[in-house]
Amino acid sequence: MEQFFKDPSIYTLARGPLVWFAFAVFFIGMFYRIWKILQLAKKERVIYPYLSLKYTLRSVIHWLMPYGSISMKKHPWFTMITFVFHICLIVTPIFLIGHIELWYESWKISWWSLPQGLADAMTVIVIVCVFFLLIRRMLQPDVRFLSGKGDYLSLFIVFLPFITGFLAHYELLFEYKVMLVIHFIAGEIMLISIPFTRLSHMFLFWLTRAHTGSEFGAVRHSKDY
Repeated sequence: MEQFFKDPSIYTLARGPLVWFAFAVFFIGMFYRIWKILQLAKKERVIYPYLSLKYTLRSVIHWLMPYGSISMKKHPWFTMITFVFHICLIVTPIFLIGHIELWYESWKISWWSLPQGLADAMTVIVIVCVFFLLIRRMLQPDVRFLSGKGDYLSLFIVFLPFITGFLAHYELLFEYKVMLVIHFIAGEIMLISIPFTRLSHMFLFWLTRAHTGSEFGAVRHSKDY
């Protein structure tokens, strides 16, 4: 397998065409998912008529604020871990110097980057949090009951780009070029899978909050948090 990833053509494929393919599937897939949900919502008489920007924003703001909802306050440690996990998960890939350099090489686009030490720490946080969430799903009865194969698959898909990126940077397990190719492919798999897995909640969250917040605020005259 190591010889396969050493092949220069595999590096070129992972560095070029597969990147474009991954982004195309990601954008087209998410656009389709959102469009499909909106089309289904139009068929429901109780959704569109009660959509409210005021209650949507109220719901979104409270659910994006640490300890903004009652359930978050009841589980303070889990809330802290999930917020730190999501922040590191989103911020690290965007502001990692290695990723920014690749963007600059390809499209001459550059922006501010994280200090390497901080980026490493945030990468490790994501990896540790994935293990925590996995153990929680396996051991906590109510969470285990609600967990399906897709939940475990999503954790694995998130884990792969971070662990392979970390190993590539420090030239561990395999030589740098091999680990880098594996990291490219892991990142592309993650992009491709987002529209079709639980990871899509990063975009569908806003639609859920719009519906739920409006229903509770405009119809039930109560809070959804």
